[in-house]
Order: sequence, then C-alpha cells, then structure tokens
Amino acid sequence: MGIQGLAKLLGDHAPSSMKENEIKNYFGRKVAVDASMSIYQFLIAVRQDGSQLMNEEGETTSHLMGIFYRTIRMIENGIKPVYVFDGKPPEMKSGELEKRKERREEAQKALEKAEEAGDVENVDKFNKRLVKVTKDHNDECKQLLKLMGIPYVEAPCEAEAQCAALVKAGKVWATGTEDMDSLTFGSPVVLRHLTFSEARKLPIKEYHHAKILEELNLTQDEFIDLCILLGCDYCDSIRGIGPKRAIELIKQHRSIEEILKHIDTKKYTIPENWMYKEARQLFKEPEVADPATVEIKWDEPDEEGIVEFMVKQKSFNEERIRNGVKKLQKARSGTTQGRLDSFFTVTSASSTKRKAEEPKGNQKKKAAKGGFKKPK
Repeated sequence: MGIQGLAKLLGDHAPSSMKENEIKNYFGRKVAVDASMSIYQFLIAVRQDGSQLMNEEGETTSHLMGIFYRTIRMIENGIKPVYVFDGKPPEMKSGELEKRKERREEAQKALEKAEEAGDVENVDKFNKRLVKVTKDHNDECKQLLKLMGIPYVEAPCEAEAQCAALVKAGKVWATGTEDMDSLTFGSPVVLRHLTFSEARKLPIKEYHHAKILEELNLTQDEFIDLCILLGCDYCDSIRGIGPKRAIELIKQHRSIEEILKHIDTKKYTIPENWMYKEARQLFKEPEVADPATVEIKWDEPDEEGIVEFMVKQKSFNEERIRNGVKKLQKARSGTTQGRLDSFFTVTSASSTKRKAEEPKGNQKKKAAKGGFKKPK
C-alpha cells in the first residue's frame, strides 16, 4: 500500500520536489529496484486474454517475461539496476497483511459471481485483485537475474527500507518503486514508473527527499509523522483526518503527540492502542543489511543458461530470447562509459540546463567516438 495519498499531497504542496523525465536521461545511473513491487506489476500487466501469461504446463510466466524484457530496456537506456527482494515482514505489518487477506477473500467471492454472470470486465478486475507474489515467483526471478548477470539483494525485512539504505550509503543513486514509503524511509531519490511498459508511454516521476522537506518546511521526524497520519502499512490512522487536514495539523503542532493533545476526539476517532510510536521507530531505524557489507556486481549474461531456463524449462520462444540476450550483451558494453554530464563543468547558472552541457559541432563527433576522457 505504501503511504495513502502522499503522491497527490506532494503534487499540491511540494510540486518542485518532483519532476518528470525520460528513461534515456538516467544513462549511467545505478538504481535499487523494489523487486516484489516490480514482479507484482508484471503479474498484473503481462496478460493474455485477461489472464496471467502461462506456458504449456500451466505455469505462470508473466513475471519472467517482465523481468527479462523490462530489465533489458533499463540496460539499453544505460541504467544499472540492482533488484532488492523483501525478507520477512515486520511484526507490525501483520494487521495490514490480514486486511489484504480479507480483501482477497472478498475478491474471490466477487470473481465467482462475475464468472457465473459472464461479466468479462469484472472477471478481469477481480482476477487482478487476487494476484499475489509468491516465494516461487521470487525464486524464479532470482534465478533469471543471476543468469542475466544482474545483481540482487535479499533484504532482511522491507525491500523499500533496504533500497533507501543503499541510496543513502551511495551504493546506488535512486530507489525504483511505486511505493511512496521509500521516501518515508528517507531514500534521497525515488523513481516511479521505471519498470512500466514502454507502450504505456508514462514519464518517469523523480522525487527528491531533501526538496520535499524543504518545500513542506518539515524535519524528517515531522515528515514521518505526516506519513503515519496519512496511513501506512504498520498501524491504523486517525479516522476523519484526510491529507489536507493531516498537513495542516503537522505544520501547526509538529508531532503526533501534540496533535493528540489538541484535536477534538469526538470528531476524530483515535485508534485503540494506537501504535504510532512503534511505526515511527520502524521508519527511523528499519531492519536492513549494512550497505557496507552488500556487494553489488554486474556480470556477463549466460546466454546458454538463459536459453536452458527460459526456452527449455519455461517454453519461451528461443529466437526471441536469444535476440533479447544479444540486446543485453550489446547494451551492457555501452554502459561502461561514465555519465555524459560528468564530463562537463557548470560555469554559470544558465549552464545548468542540459542543452548547455551538450557538446557541439566537432566535439559531438568526438564524443560519439569516445573522444572525451573522463577527468581524473
């Protein structure tokens, strides 16, 4: 779920903290990608006749197609992804997981009714609500990533928290996820829509954590309390308080404790045994692997290993898979260059524009031939 309504709130109150960009403009960037969120997207988006893509044995393969082709797309655009997988969920998330289970049970009943009525539109809608990323999905994606030479990290707990830790430590530049709680965990840069299909033509949304705090005029602790008020995965929120009221209250009182002293509890229902302090602590000090101990290395793809797994075991088309591997090999050799903008020095305020940093004339020809040397 992430943080309810945070994206819209930032659009209204901190618009300059977010910008839209094209995938090609992230050439040379290392990005920690939330694996479970991406796999969930693939299971929903990569479908055939309203159902998940399956091979002849009836095994779901949507997640493998998504990981294979969307990862190649990132690498073709010069991005170096490292996938981060969820570990065990924190104890505090059990309530949210129970709610999700109940919603799936309701969706299952609704699906059966829609199937009985021949309601194709609702059959597709409720099928999507029943999608769940399983251990098998994760394990198969890890196997494919290893064969592709793409590094992955197994987080001890929440993937978003581990991604944020890797960005803060400088191991990667940004977190790639749809969950806005990666900002609550303090990821300096967050990219949304990074693993979306190219056909959807959605720009990547780039959020900057420092700019969010600056525009909202909040500290990180106050921002965490705002996110808890909006609604997170770890505890209930105060009934009756929406995004507009939440930001007003935080700016006025600066903490949940002070808000609780001043709000009308008859108008706003405080959850019983509200564990907001524990949720706050989880955002401030999540369980993560020490980034200093995390080794991230991109290797050459194993073409025959990929063919064995994707074609012989999972029934994908061999020609398409080999073509994909060739794209991966070609793109991988191109990402060894540094970022183009690192070769130029900004000398004035006007030169901060990308156009002013691009080489011109003969220089452009030299750059295309690798004529520029990265400064030491």
